[in-house]
Amino acid sequence: MSRTLETLAAWLLGLLWIAPLAYALWAAVHPSMYATRFDLLAPLTFDNFTAAWAAAPFGRYFLNTFLLVTSVLAAQLVLCTLAGFAFARAKFPGSGLLFGLVLLQLMILPDVLLVENYRTMRALGLVDTILAIGLPYMASAFGIFLLRQTFKQVPKELDDAARVEGCGTFRILMRVYVPLARPTYLAYGLTSVSFHWNNFLWPLVITNTVETRPLTVGLSVFASTDQGIDWSIISAATLMTSAPLLLGFLLFQRQFVQSFMRAGIR
Repeated sequence: MSRTLETLAAWLLGLLWIAPLAYALWAAVHPSMYATRFDLLAPLTFDNFTAAWAAAPFGRYFLNTFLLVTSVLAAQLVLCTLAGFAFARAKFPGSGLLFGLVLLQLMILPDVLLVENYRTMRALGLVDTILAIGLPYMASAFGIFLLRQTFKQVPKELDDAARVEGCGTFRILMRVYVPLARPTYLAYGLTSVSFHWNNFLWPLVITNTVETRPLTVGLSVFASTDQGIDWSIISAATLMTSAPLLLGFLLFQRQFVQSFMRAGIR
């Protein structure tokens, strides 16, 4: 009975998740008049994708988003690896207090710091740049916490063995800890890319021109037309925006789930 209830709950959650996607797919491949009503005889069309691509500079939006997620992830991996290793293995005064501040940051929503982050970016002269979108996120408290917990599970005997072979601290980190934490890196990388690919509010506030806007902000042009919202075109645009993430998850879903399981926090 317990297994049956779990299966039914999983199916229910799956249907709730896929319902908006199914509607977007239906509206995107049918004329506008069928966007809000179901008809098995409705004609199929792919003109909505062509119209959506022509209505906004999606090529530029894709490039901006790609530069954003890759630069932020690269910075996060470097900074979180060094910080996580320091909290896991280094002994220095105030380490417990500093790690407590990192955990405290996890409790603060990014939207709370919206105004202060904007003032900081303006003082640095970075308003309306891709760097300004990603800079507040390049030191991730979640990434530091996740890698710290992963590094603490590595036996210290491996450190001693590596030092006997003549390895220094940095070489031990790169040759021992980083390879053993690959599942954690994959899980965190997918999470980070997904978050910054879908982030909307902060990029909307900090960018003003097409040259710096990511995909999520670019989609807003479809909701500000004088003729009203064309659900077929906006559904096509949404599918184009979401397609890379959906395809990536479908291709790597097993590795994604297994990475979180192997990176179990103790």
